[in-house]
Amino acid sequence: MILGMHHTAIATADIDKLSKFYCDVIGLRKIAEDGWANVPELDSIVGLKNSAARFMLLSAGNQLVELFEFSSPAGRPGDPNRPVNDQGFTHICFVVDDIDAEYERLVAAGMPFFAPPVKAGDRPLRATYGRDPDGNVVELLQIVGDTPFNYLPTTPRWRK
Repeated sequence: MILGMHHTAIATADIDKLSKFYCDVIGLRKIAEDGWANVPELDSIVGLKNSAARFMLLSAGNQLVELFEFSSPAGRPGDPNRPVNDQGFTHICFVVDDIDAEYERLVAAGMPFFAPPVKAGDRPLRATYGRDPDGNVVELLQIVGDTPFNYLPTTPRWRK
């Protein structure tokens, strides 16, 4: 039985830079940091030989964002301008209560956006897409009416 979502993971070449963005700019909270090397069971789980990595878990309220920086084997860089219509994961979304204020705050912090927040046609929501320092797409979403998207995120108690 699926209980719900736990985390979204992002691989990066610079975990310190990316965690600074997600914690200091977006406002997530680091709840764990660790790493591994020479652990055959983890090699089996991640499907890599001789893997070594640092990772962090960042609390996003009702979910976690997990960051990975692999030192072995070295990963290929991603396309910092990857369009959202390419196959694969396309973005991470944060629900907000005042999209205009969050947009202005993040623009002032240097985050690039595709466009200012807009109402999505006749849908009861407003949204905008921007990019984190690695080029991953980050969505801001504000629900402005009755929709299946309309929910109040729960705040689980993540253990340290």
